[in-house]
Amino acid sequence: MKVSADLCIVPMGVGPSVSPYVRAIKAIIESSGLTATMHPNGTNIEGELSEICALAERCEAKLAELGVQRTFFTLIFSTRRDKDQSMADKLTAVS
Repeated sequence: MKVSADLCIVPMGVGPSVSPYVRAIKAIIESSGLTATMHPNGTNIEGELSEICALAERCEAKLAELGVQRTFFTLIFSTRRDKDQSMADKLTAVS
């Protein structure tokens, strides 16, 4: 099932700056082959539901590898079954 998702991953207990962790996750997302757009509080991603869930697991595993002991995730999905609609199509529709 194709979905649009908003993924926010917050490594906890690592201090006030999470930039090094965000960079590591950004690299994983960019190498995934999925369409993704980073924004200040997360990343919008479109693709198959299973691919996005697997991507979130890879991101969590990377944070664990970097020593993060606790992570807070939000993952919000949007589906549309009546037609194929990309994130760009949604933005165009309200322009």
